[in-house]
Amino acid sequence: MTALVIAEHDNSSLKVATLHAVAAALQCSPQVDILVSGNGATAVAQAASQILGVRKVIQVDDVRLADQLAEPLAAQILAIAHQYEYILAPATANGKNVLPRVAAKLDVAQLSDITKVVASDTFERPIYAGNAIATVQSSDPIKVITVRTTGFDPAVASGGSALIESQVVTADAGRSSFVGRELTKSDRPELTAAKIIVSGGRGLGSGDKYQELIAPLADKLGAALGASRAAVDAGYVPNNYQVGQTGKIVAPQLYIAVGISGAIQHLAGMKDSKVIVAINKDPEAPIFSVADYGLVADLNVAVPELIATLT
Repeated sequence: MTALVIAEHDNSSLKVATLHAVAAALQCSPQVDILVSGNGATAVAQAASQILGVRKVIQVDDVRLADQLAEPLAAQILAIAHQYEYILAPATANGKNVLPRVAAKLDVAQLSDITKVVASDTFERPIYAGNAIATVQSSDPIKVITVRTTGFDPAVASGGSALIESQVVTADAGRSSFVGRELTKSDRPELTAAKIIVSGGRGLGSGDKYQELIAPLADKLGAALGASRAAVDAGYVPNNYQVGQTGKIVAPQLYIAVGISGAIQHLAGMKDSKVIVAINKDPEAPIFSVADYGLVADLNVAVPELIATLT
């Protein structure tokens, strides 16, 4: 049995999410290959070849793959899919965009957002916003899987010496084209890879209050910024800050929730954090049910005091 992991990257560096997918793949099969599709992504292929446990890196380099559009990337996967029993990708926006197309073309059922490999054909995945775990068994000849990154420790990024094999690009139907991309630039850690996250909720009352309280606290801790869906919907912060079932799934070493009530949707995205600290004036807020440390207090008083203490 062999497994293929679809590398997530920006043509210059390999995303940490790929390491989590490799860890899951190694539990499925001792033989794991990585597909690096991109343009000028030699550094990515080199980094992938260093991952411990990887047998081979397949590099497909072409200008048509520069923007990681789902259709051309799916075409590259399908060209080699029948060599593998498992095809895996991180359950990120990219993975969720590409792999359903692959599964449909292969006429197999996708196994989405797995958190555990029980056996070669059996997997666990969360359902009902993480309140229940489904055990799913698949008899498909090729298992197409997206991996919840918080469910697996990352594979070791160094110590490997995988062969890098170049392949010619496979043409797709040409039904999509890249128009543009709006990126939020920040010196802060990436939200899904951060060790510390400070999130703000609707209890802050405004975007100005978010910048006044949450941003300075994150600065003191070297943390990434997050938010609840309610705060995003209210326009306090951009939607790429959103943590939750319909946002980003995170599991940092420390998660600080400020003014977040703890709706099921939000808890599903952060309850696997190692240490959770909640600050909320409502002692009945659901966030306290998952918090390791809870402070019932006015955030307008508590957060400045915390920032002053950290100075």
